[in-house]
Order: sequence, then C-alpha cells, then structure tokens
Amino acid sequence: MASPSALPASVLDLAPVVPVVVIDDAGDAVPLARALVAGGLPAIEVTLRTPAAPEAIRRIAGQVPEAVVGAGTVISPEQVADTVAAGARFLVSPGWTDALLEAMRGSGVPFLPGVSTTSEVVALLERGVREMKFFPAEAAGGTAYLKSLAGPLPQARFCPTGGIGPASAPDYLALPNVACVGGSWMLPRDAVAARDWGRVEALAREAAALSAGGTCR
Repeated sequence: MASPSALPASVLDLAPVVPVVVIDDAGDAVPLARALVAGGLPAIEVTLRTPAAPEAIRRIAGQVPEAVVGAGTVISPEQVADTVAAGARFLVSPGWTDALLEAMRGSGVPFLPGVSTTSEVVALLERGVREMKFFPAEAAGGTAYLKSLAGPLPQARFCPTGGIGPASAPDYLALPNVACVGGSWMLPRDAVAARDWGRVEALAREAAALSAGGTCR
C-alpha cells in the first residue's frame, strides 16, 4: 500500500480493482473510504457526478491517509485544478482532448485518460502516454477488443471500466494489457443508503482477491 505522503507511481498497480464511487452525501465519504481500505482496496475513484464529490475528496484526503483518493469523470482543466487542490492523488477521465491532457499532465499527479478506439490509443502513445482507461469497457467491445489491441499496441496498459462486475473482472485481468479494472459492484446502492459499511468492506475484500481466472493473487 502506498504511504500516505507519497503519490503512487502508477494508478494501475495499486490494486486489481479500483472502486468507482458516486457520493451523494459528503458525510458518507470517510466511513465509506475506511471500509474500502479495510477490505484491501486503497485506490478510490470519486466521480465528479454529484455536487458532494469535491468535498468528499477533501474529507477522504484529510481523514483517511491510508486511502489513495482520486477524482473521476474529470472533463475540464478547471476540474483538474480544483480536485488536485482538494487532495486528489490521481485523475481519471472518460475521454480526452489536448487541453485536458495538458492540464492532467501538468497537475503533478498520475492520470488515466479515457479511450474507446484504436486511434485514440495511438494518439496517446504518440504523446507519450501509455496508461489509459478503457471506457465504456463492455459497450466498446470488452475483452475481445482489448485482446485485439494487445498484439499491435503492446506498450499500452489499461484499466477497463464500465459494465464490469465480479463475474467478468477475472477475464479482463487475464489479459496481458490489463493491470486493473474499475467497478462499483462492491458499493451496492442499498448498502450505501443504509450505511452498511460492514457489507461494503466484505464486498471490497472479495474484489481485492480477484485476479485472472478468479483466484487470489
């Protein structure tokens, strides 16, 4: 696990699964993050889909030092600046533009720009970026698509996200160009609504044990 004071060298190597978190109430951020960390998932992507997200990132960064909290659904340079100021230690985007890529590169924290086509992958490789988010994974072709990319573009590494669950995650993790997957199945809405952090921790522990073939790493 990364030390609280250090930035990760790579988002892809923190854990086999990166929880993709949507937080409606910033008051849930700290206990939710503690449950995920206790379950073995230290990298936590808080998506910027709700007004509570920036404050959730700030609270996790300040109160759960064992977590490596990042910002997801980053789509503008302004969001890059704001979330890093709030304490985000990595950035994830669903797609990218040159302006967004420049902002993420200049932020000083690791980042995963989103891709869903071969041309986007090649364009990022041309710009010196080798680690990417593949999104929306299932809708964009899933494991078959990523397997096809591994031959001509072996230098690209991916975190597929979008439609992945505990049954399909091992198939993705078996691919040579996949280092981890993103998902939210360890955060069922009813468990979060009930603040059942014990259940979240148990599901996180199961997710942390996933690897290629469905066995523990």
